Amino acid sequence: MSDILRLSEVTKSFRTVKEDLVVLEKINLGIPEGTTLAIVGPSGSGKTTLLGLCAGLDRATSGQVVLDGVLLNGQSEDQLARIRNQSVGFIFQNFQLLPTLTALENVMIPLELAGAPDAGRAATELLGKVGLSARLHHYPSQLSGGEQQRVSLARAFANKPRILFADEPTGNLDAETSEKVIRLLFELNREAGTTLVLVTHDMDLAARTGRIVRIKGGKIIADTEQ
Repeated sequence: MSDILRLSEVTKSFRTVKEDLVVLEKINLGIPEGTTLAIVGPSGSGKTTLLGLCAGLDRATSGQVVLDGVLLNGQSEDQLARIRNQSVGFIFQNFQLLPTLTALENVMIPLELAGAPDAGRAATELLGKVGLSARLHHYPSQLSGGEQQRVSLARAFANKPRILFADEPTGNLDAETSEKVIRLLFELNREAGTTLVLVTHDMDLAARTGRIVRIKGGKIIADTEQ
């Protein structure tokens, strides 16, 4: 099984007035396609920074990131955006829906960007899969937190991503709603055969993945298959 994502000696630092602040240091990580992985660690350990580097949302200070066979180092912002649209899906803690668009229109965006024919029909089918057939024309402000995150799920899978990144996907949801969203996430992921990378504080959620990577102080301190 080949790696869909590989990080080699990846370091990320930020320049401050007094010194360079190292957030991640010499990270080596390979993720085979079709697997599920959770990244866990205390606040400030570098989890979200690592996710951003993996997805091409941020650039490493040194080292290499290869995503779906493409070396991200040296790519332009336009090239990175094209790679993300072709290969990557995202789910965020705060949903990241466009408030002026309906649920249906939010899910149609990645399909239209990819030039997919009949984006409306495909988006309608996806929203049906997450139980929102009756909420297609509602705006985010008219939806509960759980409903908004289900719209985000539908949008994330719209372009049939090769890899899905989820940053604290249940962080803003109550326990009952979280369970529904997570169940849907794993069902959709299994059906699509997508690689799933989760950042979470929730160890029960992490335990549902096939592998847990623990980060502390910007370094991987444990990497455990489950």
